[in-house]
Amino acid sequence: ESRLMGALDWAYEKALGGIPGVASAEELAASYMKSGNCKISQANSLIRWQNAKAGTSGFLTGLGGIITMPVTVPANVASVMYVQLRMIAAIAHIGEHDIRDDRIKTMAYACLTGNAAKDILKDVGIVVGRKLTENAIRNISGKTITKINQAVGFRMLTKFGEKGAINLGKAIPLIGGIVGATFDSVTTNVVGNIARDTFILTNSAGTTPAR
Repeated sequence: ESRLMGALDWAYEKALGGIPGVASAEELAASYMKSGNCKISQANSLIRWQNAKAGTSGFLTGLGGIITMPVTVPANVASVMYVQLRMIAAIAHIGEHDIRDDRIKTMAYACLTGNAAKDILKDVGIVVGRKLTENAIRNISGKTITKINQAVGFRMLTKFGEKGAINLGKAIPLIGGIVGATFDSVTTNVVGNIARDTFILTNSAGTTPAR
């Protein structure tokens, strides 16, 4: 679990800081915020781009030549973690959240678990699809952050089996449908939609999926 969290921390840091030739999460968000559309439309456009562009094997292969993982996680899995967290962080930035806040980072990790994020966040008093207020964010204590991270780690690790990290590519929901180095568009949409509904104001009727 410590190796997994180390990989997530590393990927999130790279997503925010950017890597040579690839825009940071804030730069990615800015390119969609220029449209002048509502925040939900901006996020949906970003998610659609994620499916169309970042889901190609060439994109991930290119990242593999740049990224060096400091922990024992397969390179293609590390690349997917990075790309997915960059998408989530960009959506959070569109929603005007401080993506350098540890509380927002932890919620981003929860989004990686797909629909399971709803239960993980609900357990700490955050309901996906409702307005995420500053007060709610402030109430996320260090103890709560630890609780969320443990839940995220548990959701991933329980699917590893006895072979451990070598099965990581098959274990994490966000890349459960990957064939080779490509994304499964369905799971990518789920992760993106959860991030949108977590970080951007929605109404009680819900939102239109990014399809």
